[in-house]
Amino acid sequence: MKVQTVTGPIELGQLGRTLMHQHLFIAFSGAEFDPLAVFDRAGFIAEAVKRLTQLRVEHGVKSFVDPCPIELGRDAGMMKEIAEKSEMNVVCTTGFYFEAMGLPVYWRARTVEEIAELYIREIAHGIGNTGVRAGAIKVATGEPGISPLEMKFLEAACIAQKATGVPIITHTQDGFAGPDQQAAFAKNGVAPHRCLIGHCCGNPDPAYHRRIVDGGTYIGFDRIGLLRYQPDELRADNLVKLVKSGHQAQILMSQDRHCGWLGKFARQLSAQEQAHIEALRAQGAWPPPYSYIFMDFLPMLRERGLSDGQIFSILEDNPRRFFAGESLPKV
Repeated sequence: MKVQTVTGPIELGQLGRTLMHQHLFIAFSGAEFDPLAVFDRAGFIAEAVKRLTQLRVEHGVKSFVDPCPIELGRDAGMMKEIAEKSEMNVVCTTGFYFEAMGLPVYWRARTVEEIAELYIREIAHGIGNTGVRAGAIKVATGEPGISPLEMKFLEAACIAQKATGVPIITHTQDGFAGPDQQAAFAKNGVAPHRCLIGHCCGNPDPAYHRRIVDGGTYIGFDRIGLLRYQPDELRADNLVKLVKSGHQAQILMSQDRHCGWLGKFARQLSAQEQAHIEALRAQGAWPPPYSYIFMDFLPMLRERGLSDGQIFSILEDNPRRFFAGESLPKV
């Protein structure tokens, strides 16, 4: 069993310490028409290489999973160049975003089988003419539940998963619909341990987290540092509760942070938010660094009683088992 990265397949043992849901570059549809949205490609690549190199050298990260949806500016060729220059294993995905913020008109009109055919082609043959193959499938749903249109794309992902064997990584909006995703995957014949239900830390309720892990999937605490959704102290409390209840092997951690963004955000920022961003930019700290999880969040877990052995098992053993498709250990 190997893991497909943007620079080619690697052995499972080469994954090492892995951040399971990060982004390099994001561009929401329409930003390319904004005359004020200027993208310095060379400058961005240099900055991304610097940040990934820092992760590798200072924090021991070997692998970086970027589940950027197809229509959110995914650039497989640029990912490959950044991976080569930073000596980081980068895994990209095939798959689209959720209805309210994605799903291009052309693909909305396609059948489940046609969408699945695209996913399979990008996994088996490559993305466009880049030669870069996707190593996982992205599924995204909105809130409060899965729309009929989103369900079509989810069903296509299930077909592609069963045809190729690569795992599924999901987006849930604000921590909604994780159990609905699990039920849909089960209905379509995808084994639960081949799925990571993402952004579960956006839901503050420990009972919601227990429903996810009891469903047999991996659970994503993968918006660490995004304080607009939840305080990290609460994320740390809830993660530790899962570990203490015997579900350490199902947790996958990450930050959902990006290194570059084309144009403005896909929502209007408040004056306070804009001022905060400008202050960080003046300090050279915008976008926020990927190192936050190691410098700020892991100490919270240690304060709550987790050992380094437990923490780094979550960051190393769990991603390897997830990509390997191994069954979860018995609780």
